[in-house]
Amino acid sequence: MNRNPIGLELHALENLIMRKIANSEDKKQIDPVTSTNGWIIGFLANNADKDIYQKDLEEQFTITRSTVSKVLILMEKKGLIERQSVPHDSRLKKLTLTDKAWKLSKLMKEKGDKLEEALTRGFTEEESEALYSYIQRMKDNIK
Repeated sequence: MNRNPIGLELHALENLIMRKIANSEDKKQIDPVTSTNGWIIGFLANNADKDIYQKDLEEQFTITRSTVSKVLILMEKKGLIERQSVPHDSRLKKLTLTDKAWKLSKLMKEKGDKLEEALTRGFTEEESEALYSYIQRMKDNIK
C-alpha cells in the first residue's frame, strides 16, 4: 500500500481544522484570539477549579518556557488573562481568565464541540478511544 507518512497526514488534518476555524461565521468575535490563545483559554476554563501556572501550560501543550512566556505576555496585553500571586510561594503566579476570556471560552467551547463532533462522525466509541490512545502513544514516542 502506497500512502503518505503519518506526520504529513496529521499536518494536513491540522491545516483543515485551522481552515474550518478561520472560515467560521463567528470569526470576528474570536479574531483577536490566536489558535494557541484559544487552546490556553480552553485549558484554563476546563481547569478553573485548580491553580494553573505557566509550567502547567508548558507540560500540557509541550511548548518551551520562553514560548509560553511570550504567549502569556501577549494574552495579558489583550486582556485575556491575569497573573495572580499565591500566598504559599511569592515566585509563582497563577493564571486566571478575565471576563472577556470567559465569554470567548463559551463561544469557543460551542464551536469546539461541533468541530469535535465533525471530526469523529462515523467513529464508534471504541474507535475514538483507540485513536486517542494512538495519538498519545505517538506523542510519548517523540518526547
